[in-house]
Amino acid sequence: MKTVKHCVTKGVLYFCCFIVLIITGFPFVFLLTNSFKDMADYLQGVWDLPDKLFLGNYQAVLQPDFLRYFLNSVIVAGISVFVIVLVSSMISFAFAKMHFRGQNLLYFIIIAGMMIPVHTTLIPTFTLLSSLGLRDSLIGLCGPYISYNIPISVFILTQFFREIPKEVEEAAIIDGCSTFQVFRKITMPLSSAGLSTVVVYTFLNIWNEFINANILIDSAAKKTLPLGIRDFYGFETVNIPAVLTAILVGSLPVIILYFCAQEKVINGLTQGAVKG
Repeated sequence: MKTVKHCVTKGVLYFCCFIVLIITGFPFVFLLTNSFKDMADYLQGVWDLPDKLFLGNYQAVLQPDFLRYFLNSVIVAGISVFVIVLVSSMISFAFAKMHFRGQNLLYFIIIAGMMIPVHTTLIPTFTLLSSLGLRDSLIGLCGPYISYNIPISVFILTQFFREIPKEVEEAAIIDGCSTFQVFRKITMPLSSAGLSTVVVYTFLNIWNEFINANILIDSAAKKTLPLGIRDFYGFETVNIPAVLTAILVGSLPVIILYFCAQEKVINGLTQGAVKG
């Protein structure tokens, strides 16, 4: 009886997972199949498989302008994520492993940044970057992205750092490690799951961000991928398969990054749920 109940429960679980897989995977399959259709095939059957593989959409997308947008997004996301991880990990280490006056208040002030709507900061950000001469530049665009993502990153990493046994760090100090060496050689390697979670989460936010890029970037040569896809949609309003192809190509880096780090991300989310 127990075995039958276990098999039924397992079958229901697998069925639910299969349904979730279909729901979440369908958009990607839809983009992929329609990217190999020309406009005539698309109008004949949106949900049908292509009769023949049409590569004209990829030729239209993979042009120098679109590739420049892609490279700009890689530069902005790469710099921003690196700085976010570096700064957030140092701040989190101080909160998790050190004790100083006003620690809880300072931690609350930083975490409170998660409650500030991004749209309320557009005008101050625009004014500040304009006065500094950083508007319409990739480096200037990195600033808001870094500041928006530091609070949630500090919140995640602080929880992970607090769970590292003090005995491990004390043993390292006895062996002659400095505080920075403990941070670099002990804390960071043991928190790889939390770091991977932060990297994937912040990269996804920055890669898909549109509103700040639209406000702060004017030059066509400095536009990021979301702006490029918007312009491409304007140029290719009639050619829907080409627009879907542009969206597919723009989504690939995020999909690849998640698949490469999915195990650590899932472990990080699970550990965070248990520790919380």
